[in-house]
Amino acid sequence: MGYDLLVLGGGPAGLAAAVAARGRGKSVLVIGNRWQDSPLAKAERIDNYLGLPGRTGYELLCEFRRHAESAGVEFAEGRAVSLMAWNGFSVTVGSEVYQGGALIMASGVVRQAKLPGESELLGRGVSYCATCDGMLYRGRDVVVVGRSPVAPEEARYLKSIGCGVTYTAPKRPEELEENIPFIPAAKVEILGENQVSAVMLDGKETACAGVFVLRSSVAPTDLLPSLETGEGYIKVDRAMRTSMEGVFACGDCTGEPLQVAKAVGEGHIAGLSACEYLDAKKQQ
Repeated sequence: MGYDLLVLGGGPAGLAAAVAARGRGKSVLVIGNRWQDSPLAKAERIDNYLGLPGRTGYELLCEFRRHAESAGVEFAEGRAVSLMAWNGFSVTVGSEVYQGGALIMASGVVRQAKLPGESELLGRGVSYCATCDGMLYRGRDVVVVGRSPVAPEEARYLKSIGCGVTYTAPKRPEELEENIPFIPAAKVEILGENQVSAVMLDGKETACAGVFVLRSSVAPTDLLPSLETGEGYIKVDRAMRTSMEGVFACGDCTGEPLQVAKAVGEGHIAGLSACEYLDAKKQQ
């Protein structure tokens, strides 16, 4: 499915960007997890958003979402697991692939730290998407590191296509099928020289050919490794342009202060800048 603009993240920054782009007549798809599960939705009181003091985070997000829906913004619920920058941008969410002429990163802050060995072996046995890479491990042993609500379902999928699945997490999730082996572990280390060979689970080694690290979100630099960052945040200019052509960023992923007002303002700028980029491309 094709759109003028893809927005990764359905928080204040992403929604503000989407509304701004719809105001310029662009088709927009916002990709993100359930907004009800976001940290902002759980905030008890927000007093520093101009004109709307004393609202809960849930109330603010309800208003933001309603505004975006009324503006004609479309939504895809799920975790973006891969992104290809070629002739525009293609984003994979589950088994669906969405295409856009420009991209806005409004993914917030990924608070979960990388596992030892994860970055070094990414693409060499470490994956973030069971649907994308599962068939590569058919008939082989894999370990699912469950760090998101959908991880048990992805483990079930891997087993259904013929993978030997072991699931690990600090606590066994109720949704995990009984016939999938579970190893409780708080500390996980991925082992291997040029390819994954095993995982260390609380000091005990388990051999495997692949490791699926399934978090609620994927860091922007995992999706676009060439993005320039500084101190853990995406670098942008005043027009919210990143180091990559056609890619803009806004909100918490660009740095402090991590505030709703800052996110909305940056989102609006990013949306307008993306529209200017798209219009310029059409004239070339």
